[in-house]
Amino acid sequence: MSVNLQSISEATSGAIGALVSTTILYPLDTCKAKYQAEVREKGHQRYRNLSDVLVEAISNRKVLSLYQGLGTKNLQSFIAQFVYFYGYSYFKKLYLKKSGSKYIGTKANLLIAAAAGSCTALITQPLDTASSRMQTSSFGKSKGLWLTLTGGSWSEAFDGLGISLLLTSNPAIQYTVFDQMKQKAMMKQVKTQSGTSSESLSAFSAFMLGAISKSIATVLTYPAIRTKVMIQASDEDEDANGNGKPKSRKTISGVVYSIWKREGLLGFFKGLHAQILKTVLSSALLLMIKEKVAATTWVLILAIRRYLVVSAGRVKNA
Repeated sequence: MSVNLQSISEATSGAIGALVSTTILYPLDTCKAKYQAEVREKGHQRYRNLSDVLVEAISNRKVLSLYQGLGTKNLQSFIAQFVYFYGYSYFKKLYLKKSGSKYIGTKANLLIAAAAGSCTALITQPLDTASSRMQTSSFGKSKGLWLTLTGGSWSEAFDGLGISLLLTSNPAIQYTVFDQMKQKAMMKQVKTQSGTSSESLSAFSAFMLGAISKSIATVLTYPAIRTKVMIQASDEDEDANGNGKPKSRKTISGVVYSIWKREGLLGFFKGLHAQILKTVLSSALLLMIKEKVAATTWVLILAIRRYLVVSAGRVKNA
């Protein structure tokens, strides 16, 4: 398979956007993960609100622990977004070439996005599991990446893979909605500018479209999102005396039953507001940064290709 430079450009700009947005919002992501991972007991609830996680970190002088697992999360985000955007761009171009059409319909866009998401989940699942366990560990007790991955069997590194594959519908919905709204926005922009075309959205427009598209995808897939967090959560929790106690292996059916029994139907949406706040900001920042660096990335890739071609020609003529 030949390397598609346009796809490489899309993947690189998307990965850079993911890296920056993940770093900026990581403390919020940690608070969200710990809040989602807790199942309410009648009369016993460690975190009543998202802010309780932050208060705990501050009161225990563990504010820096809000960044535990940041390196792993950044590595996972960079690889995941690179693989996703490369696959998404490559599959779109392949579809247009094979079908002979000029535009991609909603159904085809969903299938293409799901295929790219599936490839991403298979490649990055161990890092995704490790980062979730590191985030949900007790403050100051997070293990490193290697110890987290080797602490159990190899199959445990892929905990939540089934849910991850199901959740490929999340970015599929998000980027399909984003692309459709972007096309309409660009068409409107061209008409407004009397035929003067523009290759990218403004930062504000990209931010708003990213926020709207991610909100829609998050609401539709949230029960699966919370189930996944609980499956991947740290294998140890603390009792009332602060002592660690091991948990049994978690399964999808076991987690779903636990939520239903202890929290009822609304339990599947616990932390939805926190998820929307974090993911909307993250995705909006990602897409805004991607739109702004995409052109620069493309120019750099073309410059590198030209340099390599010229260098190869000089070597051949020497």
